[in-house]
Amino acid sequence: MTMDWWKEIFSWLKLVGVALIIAILLNLFVFQLTIVKGQSMEPTLAAKQILFVGKWNYLIGNPKLGDIVILKEDNYDGIGDNRLLVKRVVGLPGDTIQVVNHYLYRNGVQVEETYLPEEASFIEGSDYGSYTVQQNEYFVLGDNRALAASSDSRSFGGVDKKKIIGKAQFILWPFNQIKGL
Repeated sequence: MTMDWWKEIFSWLKLVGVALIIAILLNLFVFQLTIVKGQSMEPTLAAKQILFVGKWNYLIGNPKLGDIVILKEDNYDGIGDNRLLVKRVVGLPGDTIQVVNHYLYRNGVQVEETYLPEEASFIEGSDYGSYTVQQNEYFVLGDNRALAASSDSRSFGGVDKKKIIGKAQFILWPFNQIKGL
């Protein structure tokens, strides 16, 4: 009788072990959940929302203009810790980015940011650029364009593709705000 009991425990341990390995692999390569912190992506995203982030998108493809991406900001506190940022891709490799008279320009043409309310596309602060996005780099901005509201490519330059973890697919929490991004 005790042998059957051990077989049952071993069977459950195998099941839990396999489930744990699958969960880890899914989190490493397929998706992760991320909590929005701060106001840098307002009005699109708000603090404390939980995002479903697809990692598979950029394993075989590249970020596109308008994608909301999760990226690593290396060594932000000076002691080697990383933090994750949520930003929107506004420049692809080879693009030249400028902010002129408070509006975003890509390759000399004012960008029509249809994902933002018209008043939100006004960028506070001084002019910026011109910055040419290098190969395997992307230029990212927060949707909140108020002065000092977003740490983005205007302060740290282009983002190497290797630092982009994935694409924010949809808001998962709170339930009354679930929607695709």
